[in-house]
Amino acid sequence: MSTTLKESVIAVIYGGRSAEREVSMQSGPLVAEGLRAKGNQVVELDLYGPDAELDPIVQLQSIEFDLAFIALHGGEGEDGRVQALLEMLDKPYTGSSPLACGLAMDKVLTKRFWKGVGISTPAYLSFVGHADADVIEDQMSYPMIVKPSREGSTIGINKAMNRVELDSALLKALEYDSDILIEEFVDGPEYTITVIDDVAYPAIGLKPAPDHKLYDYEAKYIADDTEYMLPCGLSEDDENELQMLALDAYRSLGCSGWGRVDIMRDQAGVFWVLEVNTAPGMTSHSLVPMAAKYVGIDYASLVEKIAQNAWDRVERN
Repeated sequence: MSTTLKESVIAVIYGGRSAEREVSMQSGPLVAEGLRAKGNQVVELDLYGPDAELDPIVQLQSIEFDLAFIALHGGEGEDGRVQALLEMLDKPYTGSSPLACGLAMDKVLTKRFWKGVGISTPAYLSFVGHADADVIEDQMSYPMIVKPSREGSTIGINKAMNRVELDSALLKALEYDSDILIEEFVDGPEYTITVIDDVAYPAIGLKPAPDHKLYDYEAKYIADDTEYMLPCGLSEDDENELQMLALDAYRSLGCSGWGRVDIMRDQAGVFWVLEVNTAPGMTSHSLVPMAAKYVGIDYASLVEKIAQNAWDRVERN
């Protein structure tokens, strides 16, 4: 193996087959461009691209590289499968281990774990296949959030204010996953915290335009009227509490390298963790580059920092 990151070849892996392929197709080329801008040797791989071999092992073996930068979102890239393939090939990669990725990707398993270790997360119900709306209404009050258990980028997520919206939201969630999560709605602001090399970056407050019920896919990647509050507007003590909660949630799942933690705060001032993303978006609208820029780290330096972290972990081991 090469002795330094600059001497190595970095494979930027993006695309994939998940519902987040479009986002990944934006992230990947930007990551590759940033790494090249810092003088790194880069090869790009569109996993499951239209002209590609369908076997990912064959695709990965078709290129020469020393380190993988995973710019896949959702699906194989965020549930641990690609990470496991890379370990089989003895190739280091950015981000968390297969086990941590798989746990973080499955929102139902994550919430069960957090409930057990005392991480504050909203109350929930979960169903495999058909979700019984009568049972849901008997145990939870409106409004409520309905989401597929194993998707990201808020894909398939809807807010239900009544039975008609609940029935519709359940059907939409089932389009993406057989496992459905129904979560208690937290009425308050949402924050996101970037974690790189086990350090929590300043929180970003998220304020979608009034016509968006949620900070959804359109608000994240398409709309230009979403407000990003940085600084987030919290007091120093409250932001410190928020960052520590984010780190606790991130570390509890065994995450490493980099990631992003999404948290909401209710009207009583209590913070509630929603999820951990182990391969966050790196598009022009994405939050990790925004948080890094706020502390003086430009995009190219950010992606090199993430790659260097993965390289250093190999050297330490």
